[in-house]
Amino acid sequence: MSFFKKCLIVLGLCLCLLVSSGILASPSFASIRQQEEAPGQLLYQSRQSIRDNHGQTWQVVLFKRVKNNRVTAIDLRLVGYPDQVEFIHPGSLTISRGTVLHFSTPDQFAKEAPAPNVGQFDLKEILPQLPTNQNILLTLPLKELTTLEIPTAVLLEWQLMA
Repeated sequence: MSFFKKCLIVLGLCLCLLVSSGILASPSFASIRQQEEAPGQLLYQSRQSIRDNHGQTWQVVLFKRVKNNRVTAIDLRLVGYPDQVEFIHPGSLTISRGTVLHFSTPDQFAKEAPAPNVGQFDLKEILPQLPTNQNILLTLPLKELTTLEIPTAVLLEWQLMA
């Protein structure tokens, strides 16, 4: 066997070892976290940072609570920068694809919000009906018309978590 062939074989084996060890493996984009809140109660979270139509960054957190192997809640919490955005309480989050309205869900912080820049909405019944093959738009109940475009990769992660 020639020196060149031996070098190719050694190089191929090194690449196989690097890929199998995870050094060259593709990164994981899922950001689902799990924590035990109490015995028999788990909290799953998917956290994303997404810019709105005005360029403001939002913390977008979908979380699911499971108690005694039963899903008790699937909620979407939206957090904007303090003193830059203010939710209208009570208000409703609308979910659409393009110009077609599909869903509306009321504000869970209608009576008392932890802060003016935080909104939370129940997605337990809506999430299974959301498309996973195209982006969706969330129209936030703010004083200024504000939308967040949720990419399909995030929707797929949410479906995986739910």
